[in-house]
Amino acid sequence: MRWVLVILCALGMTAATLALREHYREDASPCSINERWDCGIVNHSPFAVFLGVPVAVIGMAGYFLLGVLAFKRAYRLMLLAALPGLAFSLYLAHIEKDVLGVWCIYCAISLGVISLLTLLNFGMVVACSMRSKEPVRPVRT
Repeated sequence: MRWVLVILCALGMTAATLALREHYREDASPCSINERWDCGIVNHSPFAVFLGVPVAVIGMAGYFLLGVLAFKRAYRLMLLAALPGLAFSLYLAHIEKDVLGVWCIYCAISLGVISLLTLLNFGMVVACSMRSKEPVRPVRT
């Protein structure tokens, strides 16, 4: 499972990197699909920056941290880091849907990745805790 989580983190990092490229792009966005899907509008909005830092950079750092924790099999710490990431991503999806009225394909991919990462990681934490609570069977001689 560790490698599945690491690969998902790499996918999330890629989506965040592409979103950052859109944030700094001056020309027309290649992912401007129609009036409902336009990464350029989303990544140039005031919501694309949090405390002076592009949201995509925060995503890149978050996926890097999650990848390191997955590699080290620190599943409980990873869950503690993934939950705020999921909450922030859900908040940004709300902004896209209800405020901007436009979606970014990279952001949607990132939302899917962090959702799946959180779900799989939660499963790993539960599975590991159940394994540690199994009763010890006496050794028969």
